[in-house]
Amino acid sequence: MPRTVRDVVFVDGVRTPFGKAGPKGIYHETRADDLVVKAIRELLRRNPGLDPARIDEVAIAATTQIGDQGLTLGRTAGILAGLPQSVPGYSIDRMCAGAMTAVTTTAGAIAFGAYDVVLAGGVEHMGRHPMGEGVDPNPRFVSEKLVDESALFMGMTAENLHDRYPTITKLRADEYAVRSQEKAAKAYANGRIQQDLVPISVRRTDPAGGETGWGLSTADEPMRPGTTLANLATLKTPFRPHGRVTAGNAAGLNDGATASLIAAEDFAREHGLPVKMRLVSFAYTGVEPEVMGYGPIPATEKALAKAGLSIGDIGLFEINEAFAVQVLAFLEHYGIADDDARVNQYGGAIAFGHPLASSGVRLMTQLASQFEEQPQVRYGLTTMCVGFGMGASVIWENPHFDGGDK
Repeated sequence: MPRTVRDVVFVDGVRTPFGKAGPKGIYHETRADDLVVKAIRELLRRNPGLDPARIDEVAIAATTQIGDQGLTLGRTAGILAGLPQSVPGYSIDRMCAGAMTAVTTTAGAIAFGAYDVVLAGGVEHMGRHPMGEGVDPNPRFVSEKLVDESALFMGMTAENLHDRYPTITKLRADEYAVRSQEKAAKAYANGRIQQDLVPISVRRTDPAGGETGWGLSTADEPMRPGTTLANLATLKTPFRPHGRVTAGNAAGLNDGATASLIAAEDFAREHGLPVKMRLVSFAYTGVEPEVMGYGPIPATEKALAKAGLSIGDIGLFEINEAFAVQVLAFLEHYGIADDDARVNQYGGAIAFGHPLASSGVRLMTQLASQFEEQPQVRYGLTTMCVGFGMGASVIWENPHFDGGDK
C-alpha cells in the first residue's frame, strides 16, 4: 500500500563536556560507554513527557569499536541507561561522521514509518582508543596505488588540501583558529553552550602516588581562550617540514559523547516534545582519500540539489573544524568570507574539540540553539569531512522561521 513520507525533526540534543585525550585529560579514568549513558539519561530527564518504552531504536556511533566502545554500543548503552529491555540498539562507524550518520539513518526509518522516535549519537574516547587502534589496512591500498599513502594520516591530508588551495596560507588558517577560540569563549560567556552540557563526575588518580579524588566536569577542556597569532606562529608543523598544519589550527585528540532525540514531527507534537529543527535533506559523498577535507563541498552540492536549494538559501553554517584549511576550502569554494558571521557562530572543534564519531550531533545542537535565537533564518547546514575521503552534509529548516531574510 502507498506510504506517506513523514517529516522528521530534531527534538533535543546534549553532550558531555569534551576532554583532552591522554593521562592528563579529565576522562582518563572514565569509560566511554559511561559517557554515552550520561548523555542518554540527561535527554530523558529533559524530556519527561517521553515514555522511554516508546523509543524505537538507539543508534550510537564510535570509530574505534573496541573495548568499552565495542559490544554493540547502542544496545549496551541503552540497557546501562535504564531503558526498557524492549528497546533495541546498534552501533555505527563512519569515522568522524558517525553521529551524523546515526541521525540520518534513523531519520530515514522515521520518514518511512518504521520508527516514531529514536536516540542517536556518538562517542569517542581517543585517550583509551587512539584512532586506528587495532586496525590492519589492506596492503593493496598502497601496493596497487588505490590511494595515496598520505590518506592514512589525517594531518597529511590537511597539508595536501593546502597544496590544492595555495591561497589558503598558514596565516589564514591561524587567523581562522584565533577567531574560533574567540567565538567559543564568547558563547560560553553568553551562556550559549552550558545549557546542553551534561556534568560528568570524574575520578582522578594522583600520578605522584597521592590520594585518588573526584571532581565534576562542567566545561570543555581543550579550549584555549586568549590564543593569539603570535602564539600560533611558534607551533611546530608535525606533518611536513615548513608545513601549514599545527596543533593550533586543527582539532586535537579528544574524548566525549553526544546524544539526540529524533522523531516524526506528528509524534513529537502529539507527545509535547520540542521541535527544534526540521530535516530537509542530507547527502554523503566520496572524494580522493588523500584530500578528505574537500568532502563537505560535493556533499553539500548533493544535499542542496536534493532540497532544491542553493548555497545562498543557507542562513547559518555549522562546519566541523577538523582542520582550519578544511573549513576555509569550503568557504573559498562558495565565495564566502573567512570571517562570515553566518559561519560557526559559537566557535567550532578547534576550540571545543573533536571526539570523532560524536561531533555530528554537537553541530546539530549548536545550530538548533542558533535557530531559536534567529527566527529570521530559515535554513541551516551541518557539514563535516570524513576520514578516508568522504563528506557529509545535512540541511535543516528552522521551525521558528518568521518569514525573515532566509
